[in-house]
Formats: sequence, C-alpha cells, structure tokens
Amino acid sequence: MFTKILTTIIFIATLLVLVTNFPSTPFLAQSLEEQDRELRNIQNQIVETEKKLAEARGQEKTLKSQLDFIDTQTKLTELKMAQAEAQIIKLEKEITDLSNRIIKLSQTVDSITEVLLSRIVQTYKYGNYSTIDLLFSSHGFSDLLARVKYIQVAQTNDKKVLYQLQATKETYNDQKTDRETRQTQQEKLKKDLERYQVQLNNQKKAKQELLEKTKNDESRYQQLIAQLKAEQESIARAISNVGAVVGPVEKGQTIGAMGSTGCSTGPHLHLEVFENAKVEGGRIVGTRVNPKPFLDNGRLGPPLRGYPDETTITTEYGEVYFLGTHTGLDIAPKSYEGVGRAILASEKGIAYSTSAPCKANIPGGSSVGKGIIIDHQNGLVTLYWHTL
Repeated sequence: MFTKILTTIIFIATLLVLVTNFPSTPFLAQSLEEQDRELRNIQNQIVETEKKLAEARGQEKTLKSQLDFIDTQTKLTELKMAQAEAQIIKLEKEITDLSNRIIKLSQTVDSITEVLLSRIVQTYKYGNYSTIDLLFSSHGFSDLLARVKYIQVAQTNDKKVLYQLQATKETYNDQKTDRETRQTQQEKLKKDLERYQVQLNNQKKAKQELLEKTKNDESRYQQLIAQLKAEQESIARAISNVGAVVGPVEKGQTIGAMGSTGCSTGPHLHLEVFENAKVEGGRIVGTRVNPKPFLDNGRLGPPLRGYPDETTITTEYGEVYFLGTHTGLDIAPKSYEGVGRAILASEKGIAYSTSAPCKANIPGGSSVGKGIIIDHQNGLVTLYWHTL
C-alpha cells in the first residue's frame, strides 16, 4: 500500500507540473514579436503621412497641390490597408496558437481528472482503515507511522491538485474567451480592409478624372475651381434666399421643367433633401442628407419624369471630387433630351420659388440659377435646382 500511494503522489505531481508549465511555441512567439515591430513601423508611417495630409490640405489650391493631396490620401489608405493586413495575420497566428493550446491542455486536464478521481476513490478506501487494521498490517511501529503519514500526505496532495485543476480549467475558459474576442477583432479588420479598398479605388479614380478634365493644365484646373466654387455659392444662396410662395402642391404634380440654369454645364436636375427641416425666415433650416435612400424606400416619389428607368444619376450625393463633396443628387435623362423634361413634386407640401446668380461664365449655363423648394411640413424639405 505504501508503495502505491507514493507512486501515485509522484505521478500526479508530475502531471501538475506539466499543466502549470505548459510551454508556448518559441517560433510562434518570435513571429508575433516581428509582427508587433512591423505594426509599430506602419503606425509611425501613418502618423507622418497624416501630418503631410494636413499640410497638403492647407496649401493654396493649385493642380500640383491637389494631385499631391490625392497622392497623400492614397498613400495613407495604402498604409491603413497594410496595417489591417498585418493585424489580421497576427491575429490569425494568435488564434491558431490559442486553439492548439486549448486542445492540448483540454486533453491533459481530462487525463489528470481521470487519475484524480481514481485517487480520491482509493484514498477514501484507505482512509476507512482503522488504526488497528493498519497496526496489524504494518511491520513495526515506525512502519505504522510512515503509512499514516503518507495517507495524510496523499489526501492533502489530492485536494491541492483538485483546486489547481479547477484553476487550470478556468484558465482554459479564459483562453477560449480570448480566442473569440480575437476572432471578432479579425472579422472587423476584414470589413475595414474592404472599406479601405473602396476608398483607394475612389481616390485613384478621382486622380484620373482630374487629369482627364484638366489635361494636366493649371489654367484649366483654375477654371474648374472657379466653376465649382460658383456652383456651391449659388446653391448656398438659393437655400438661404427662398422666394415667394408658389402654393400648395400634390405628390407627383409638375412643378417645373428641367433646365441648365445657373452654374450648370448641361441640362439636369440637382436634387437636395433636408431632414428635421422647415422653411423659416426666408431660408431652409435643417440638415442636408442623402436623397437616394428616400427615393429608394418610397418615402419620396420620383423627382423627374421617367425616374428611375429613363434617367441616370450622373453625380452621387457625397461624391468626393477635387474641390470638396457633392451636396445633392444629379439626375439626367439617359438619352440626350435637352431642356423641358417635367420636374415632379416628390411629396405634397408648400412650394416656393428660389434663384441665385452664378458668378462664373460657364458654357451651357446661365447667369442666374433657378429652382423650386418644397416644405413638405413633415420634417422634410426638398430643393429642385437648375429649373427653367
């Protein structure tokens, strides 16, 4: 009995040492350290590039400065993509490491649990022996004391191993939670990477369009800048200088005709939508939002006859170009029709006329831009610009 107890104690102690000192893979740890260095390097480059972008943003508007700005934006996006890719790879290695450790540790815990349960049964069997039984089975008094001592030691060690085993299982659960957290982070990074790719494509497209429009000529660029500024100023004046009340209109009613008035290079409708808005004090009070979702979900009806099948969106809301961001939705017929296509009220409301001068001499446009504003009296206000 003494030999069995001693052997079991040594076996359990050995397994416990293996659990508490379960090693990580040196190669993997070294690889993760390299990933950390790479990420720090990319982060430093991102900081420097953001500084350059801020400097480029504050420069005088020239073709060269705008191209530099786009190039810096592109560089920053590429760095963010590289950062996301490096983080994804690092997380993948960490997840793999955690998964392997969880599997191996779970197997070890199961083995120790089985041995421990067997030991508890045996300990309590020996623990039921009376002192007289031990006395008669012992070879002298010293042997009896040794047997009693080792039974007590075995029981104490069994309890210790049980507590430590429970702590180890809790550690395994923590590792599983850690793995799930890293998997969630990895999925978010993958979505960020997709978003950065879209940004990168848009930035490259913007540079190409700028070069095509300007033919890499500074004077053409300055002419475009003047036209775009004039368009922005004209629309800003139109929504803050609402004219006379035209009267109540119904949804789908013709309220004007598509034209090319103001700072326009050709016939189209420029549609803007304002939310939490109203016409008050001769101006629109509210927040400018993307018109497209309102058209798509049917909250607003077609603003132009034939929309959407016979028309096309030539410029999206929020589309970024070299001067800034487009504030509305430009809609034009698919086939050239010139002026005159009916503009329709997207929802019933009170219509107002509005107009504003165009300070640029734009071929295809006119010196004064015209439009219709409708307060739908439900929190929405719409602007129909470039009317006849």
